[in-house]
Amino acid sequence: MDNAIWAIWYDLEDNNDQEYFDWMHNDYLPFIQSKTGCLWAAHYKAGANEGTGMKAIRDNLPRANDDIGQGSQYIQLIGAASIATLTGNEKFINDRGISQQAQLNKREGMRECLFQVVSRVDGPETNLKTPGTTPAPVIQMGSFRTKTIDDEFDVCSWYTQHRLPAIARLSGCIAARTMLCAAGWAKFSVLYEFTSLEDRRKNFEEKHEAMGLTDDKWTHKIHNYTVHAPGSPSVAERLWPPVS
Repeated sequence: MDNAIWAIWYDLEDNNDQEYFDWMHNDYLPFIQSKTGCLWAAHYKAGANEGTGMKAIRDNLPRANDDIGQGSQYIQLIGAASIATLTGNEKFINDRGISQQAQLNKREGMRECLFQVVSRVDGPETNLKTPGTTPAPVIQMGSFRTKTIDDEFDVCSWYTQHRLPAIARLSGCIAARTMLCAAGWAKFSVLYEFTSLEDRRKNFEEKHEAMGLTDDKWTHKIHNYTVHAPGSPSVAERLWPPVS
């Protein structure tokens, strides 16, 4: 089971750099995926055609003031069985040949985290995916801290008692997982997987995320005390592997 995720967020100066994307999708990610212990690799482009409510939600979230990478256009995700897999093989993360480094240097504002899954649920569309394989064609991924230690207990309760049980019943949802950070800026992350942008918008954003804009809702309280990384939560479409 993919209980650990290496996540990298970054920007590109030139979003039309076909040389970079050819290298990324035909060379680099297949190379990473071939390594012992790697269960899957994926590349996403954020800023997808989300609903108008998502911008309002994102604009109202507190943001990190720390000196961290500000990239948010692209997300590279690598899945493994455990954090030990990602850290035990030095070349898994740190293998940087000359040709690879030339392409990796095109990334700007890079930020990375190593996450360990602490809870997960399957959604109604879980039959569309084999467990432990590449995440869905559309994801929403948030990474954040809380303002106080007491808030950590509350956000834990919110996910286990409210959000994840709702996701398990949500049409268009394949799966969701909450994660803790072993290395990197964020302490918490959540990764939702959806069948399509439209299913995410009408079933998740309009019915659940929108509660973050309503003062008397638990979700609104959560939004007020979670301090998010740049671009978080990101709504993104998968570039690689290609969506069939």
